[in-house]
Amino acid sequence: MALHENYQSLVVSVFNKRNIFIAILIIAIDISIYVFLGLLLINYEDFYDSSKGSYYSLASMTFNQKIYYITFIIWEIINIIGIGYLIIKVIQKIRKISFSN
Repeated sequence: MALHENYQSLVVSVFNKRNIFIAILIIAIDISIYVFLGLLLINYEDFYDSSKGSYYSLASMTFNQKIYYITFIIWEIINIIGIGYLIIKVIQKIRKISFSN
């Protein structure tokens, strides 16, 4: 029964109003950055010229389009690292509660 109470206290401590607000804020900022970078990349799609190279190759992009594309890829990598970090932290908290009994 104590293990159940520990998990319940974990859920209550993690899902408080402050943490939920921070999570929603981070998700909103993340989506905003994706939308912004996507809108910048629309310029490439509108003015793509097949004589300059294959679609979405760096050879067919201008300097600014390359920066937008590489920034988009870097942002995806940052998101993957962030999600991995969150998963690790959750696993560590669960293990801490499981082994404390």
